Amino acid sequence: MSLRARITLAGMLALSACGTLPHPFEGHPGAAGRRLAVPPPARLAVPTPTAALLGPPGAALLAHDLSAALLAQEVPAMAVPAKRGDWQLRIATERSRGMVTPRYSVLSPSGEIRGTVEGLPLSAAAWQAGDAATLDRAANDAGPKLASLLTGIEAAQMQSDPHSLMNRPAKIYFSGVSGAPGDGNISLARQMAVSLPDGGDVIQNTRHGADFTLHGKVTLTHLDRRTDHVEIVWTVDRASGAEAGKVAQLNDIPAHTLDTYWGDVAIVVAHEAAGGIRQVITNNSGRANKPPATPVSVTATPRIARKTR
Repeated sequence: MSLRARITLAGMLALSACGTLPHPFEGHPGAAGRRLAVPPPARLAVPTPTAALLGPPGAALLAHDLSAALLAQEVPAMAVPAKRGDWQLRIATERSRGMVTPRYSVLSPSGEIRGTVEGLPLSAAAWQAGDAATLDRAANDAGPKLASLLTGIEAAQMQSDPHSLMNRPAKIYFSGVSGAPGDGNISLARQMAVSLPDGGDVIQNTRHGADFTLHGKVTLTHLDRRTDHVEIVWTVDRASGAEAGKVAQLNDIPAHTLDTYWGDVAIVVAHEAAGGIRQVITNNSGRANKPPATPVSVTATPRIARKTR
């Protein structure tokens, strides 16, 4: 009997496993994939550069291209002048032997440079002419580098904050399971409460003070008189109510197998899903991120509200 399990973070990451009754959901959740960069600022302003060896049209185009490349990396950047409280991207260049090398620095709201990345060397003639393809190439090269830098800056901030999830267990409110036939709601909830804690994060009985909320939803569909399709979706929400991620388990099983008692099936389902849920929480806690190799000073700043699934 085949099983397809998937973990959803910023997108659907397909996984697969196999098993036979009475363990139709047995398998391994696998790696959930890298966590997308979460920058510390509420907005990253990309002002039109004035020291980048570009005329006004080319400078404006570069700022626009950079903001688009950063948005593609899930970084909320805007090609606008920096306002009070904004983080910003400063662009400078170095010319040598007919080539231009752009350098991109991330500045805190106080104007402190928190990190710099070097771009791809490009033809000085094409750069200074404001060639659209050249500027687009520079922006697409810089986007992933800057996203990685911003992730490191956030990691440094979290590492220095004793109250951040990098330095303490996450508190999880588990609201239970719904939709399961038979004793599934009770059995799955009981086994998840046993499987999820791993000596680190903790489950609590109230929403108050919780960092994440977990809920399980079971949908059983009778495909025909011999086959049922079961889908179990575990949804993890942040304290803000925004979705942090999902772990979904799907399987076709003999009809009416789970009408009454789930038994060992609940144990295997919870054990498998718990690994994926822990990965969602880890990915949304910043624990997988590393500060940049060069130490940076830390300034308290608001976290960004991101569309991470």
